[in-house]
Amino acid sequence: MFPTVREVLALVPVRHGAPRLVAGDAGLDRPVRWVHVAEVPDIATLLGGGELVLTTGIGLPADDAGLRAFIGDLADVGVSGLVVELGRRYISGVPRVMAAAAERRGLPLVELRRATPFVRITEAVHALIVDAQLTELRATEEIHQRFTELSVEGAGPEEVVRQAAELSGCPVVLENLSRRVLAYDPAGESAELLLDGWEQHSRRIRPAGRTAYDPDSGWLVTTVGARGEDWGRLLLRWPAGGELTTDGPDRLVATDDAPPVDGTDAGRPDGPQREDAPGTDPAPADVIPGSGAAPVAGWPAPAGRDVAPVGPGTPPTRLTILVERAASTLALGRLIRRDAEGLERQIHRTLLTALIDHSRPVDEVALRAKALGVTLDRRHLVGVVVRYRTDDAAEAGEPGPDAGLARLRDLAESVGQALREAKLTALTSAVDDQAVGVLLALADPAAEEKALAAFAAALRRVRLDATPARPPGPRPAPRPVDAAARPVAVGASRGGDGSPRSTPVPPRVAGPAPVIIAAGSGVASLREAGRSLVEGRQIADAARRDRRDLPIFRLPHVGLAGLLHLLRDEPRLQTFVERELGALLAYDARHPREQLLGTLRAYLEQGRNKSAAAAAAHLSRPAFYERLARIGRILDVDLDSVEACLSLHVALLALDAVRTP
Repeated sequence: MFPTVREVLALVPVRHGAPRLVAGDAGLDRPVRWVHVAEVPDIATLLGGGELVLTTGIGLPADDAGLRAFIGDLADVGVSGLVVELGRRYISGVPRVMAAAAERRGLPLVELRRATPFVRITEAVHALIVDAQLTELRATEEIHQRFTELSVEGAGPEEVVRQAAELSGCPVVLENLSRRVLAYDPAGESAELLLDGWEQHSRRIRPAGRTAYDPDSGWLVTTVGARGEDWGRLLLRWPAGGELTTDGPDRLVATDDAPPVDGTDAGRPDGPQREDAPGTDPAPADVIPGSGAAPVAGWPAPAGRDVAPVGPGTPPTRLTILVERAASTLALGRLIRRDAEGLERQIHRTLLTALIDHSRPVDEVALRAKALGVTLDRRHLVGVVVRYRTDDAAEAGEPGPDAGLARLRDLAESVGQALREAKLTALTSAVDDQAVGVLLALADPAAEEKALAAFAAALRRVRLDATPARPPGPRPAPRPVDAAARPVAVGASRGGDGSPRSTPVPPRVAGPAPVIIAAGSGVASLREAGRSLVEGRQIADAARRDRRDLPIFRLPHVGLAGLLHLLRDEPRLQTFVERELGALLAYDARHPREQLLGTLRAYLEQGRNKSAAAAAAHLSRPAFYERLARIGRILDVDLDSVEACLSLHVALLALDAVRTP
């Protein structure tokens, strides 16, 4: 939030003094913490570093050794620069020995060739510093207020990312641990260019620390997670498109045509330069002879916007605060679950969630369930999950902002009614935004299959009978929402435009069912009930890829690929993929023409038969063997080891699952 020496020299009061840089141009981007006026040679003992020192030189030493010591003391204490007004002690320029000493120490040394009240310079610089601090505080306050509101409202990732991009004016991307984009906002830039080859680009961004800036790529990165488990990264590109950097003539160097700087007045008028007439603009600084460039023309404007210094820099503090606050909001939003259920249904949900997350003692869960009329002690327990095949309500023909919640509520009511019709005892509630969980409590373990079949049949009947009542009068044409909400759509034929025909269809026809019923393994203890529920949810998610119309999906119906697909959002699986294949994926990102991942895939899919794999990859055997050797070195594994290849094959299947929406 402090201006640089370069920015100070661009201020109107300084330009009024016709500034000329005579040494130390390498230090122009030093921050100016304060401005100090001094006329004594031992001023360095009173400074703390970061000051811009103004002087007329009347109290400076007369000998060369004293001037060198004066410059050395200022450089040692860390001042930002030295500005000398000509006309009192030095007429045509500062002594050459002074300029040489400043150049050696990289200390900016500036001459003011026109008399300038120092108070105007100090006022302008101090006002700039205070304004920058106030602007930073206001920006920080707005950031906290905006993201606090988002947290309270339970905003989704898309809204959080959009707000971060709006506040920063920079592109923002939210990705998971496998470098898959979860949400983004290009901040007015091309989204296609921003996301093109994102995974390879993201793998090159490796900042040090949980929140850090990678100057090579220009991305400010922070880790997203909660409760000790990280699940993604939030990235902000700064500067966006490079518009925050400065270009153009920004250096002043002395030339052979320049006036001498040895303290003589050869070629220069005596005394200070003339003052401009009242009401006129201040005269600009000298143009370097022979260059045709004004020395201040390319310097950044100091007020009204953030300006990055020329060369490597770091983002403003407010941007670091912004990405960290946005990441906290994202992590909190993932923990928040909202519903509008009744009190009893909320208790059911609390108990089911406690069993899944192990957030409450099982004895407490059993006691509270018994108070609701559901006995779980000394029962055979089976976790069942019911969900729609399609996540998106609009895709299923149910438009509207609240269609998803209404759809889930209808499914929960249907499940509850089916349990009552089948005369089964269970805890039941929505367990996430797409699924309804059921914990069946059976007195006899041998009745498990019969109870599940009775529940599935009752649920199908309930959904077939769930046709909404119609008012008297002409019947309107069927709507897509009706077809999606009613189980008759299981086998409903559709017209050429995709809309359901009004012809009645038998309830049981070939084709996928509108909902999936998945059951986990039966357990004999309430302590294991969470595992059965989690297993049921995993089976239900994986069964979405199975086109069979099975009354009940069980674990044997789901293969390894399906199991990995349902676990694709699990950070531990993504971490496993990165651990097994991360080095190879990073290599392919740096060498896009080689793509060794395809070579490894061919080798594993051909059962480690190198000849068959070489033919499948359309490579000669020597070239294929050389690629395998390179893969082994990159991953540090023995590709002749069955165990190592099994791990890599599972990681490849998991990578495919992660990359498949």
